[in-house]
Amino acid sequence: MERTVLSIRDRFDRAGIYLSGFCALHCVLGIVLVAVLGFGGGAFLAPEIHEIGLGLAIAIGLSALGIGYYRHGQAGPMALGLVGLSLMIAALFAGHGLGEAVLTIFGVSLVASAHLWNLRRAV
Repeated sequence: MERTVLSIRDRFDRAGIYLSGFCALHCVLGIVLVAVLGFGGGAFLAPEIHEIGLGLAIAIGLSALGIGYYRHGQAGPMALGLVGLSLMIAALFAGHGLGEAVLTIFGVSLVASAHLWNLRRAV
């Protein structure tokens, strides 16, 4: 049972890292496609994409980091993840543009770092 919980948490952490990477890539590609090439704004800037991505990040982050805290008792990964998620939430209210991109990229970087930290604490 204990190994199963670790395996599930490891998968959630890895999913969180991948999701963070996809989010950052989406953010950068959105800026490039809209600003430089002048197209793709409707699809890339749709609020639903950001809301769904944030919902997934919150669900995966709280699950993996919560299980990690329960298992290893260190609050650091959870605290770092919460700061990252807070920046991502703030990005939703910043409106499209550089401010949103900066908040999102910093936020997803912190969330990915929290998942990596959490994985390392599992050993």
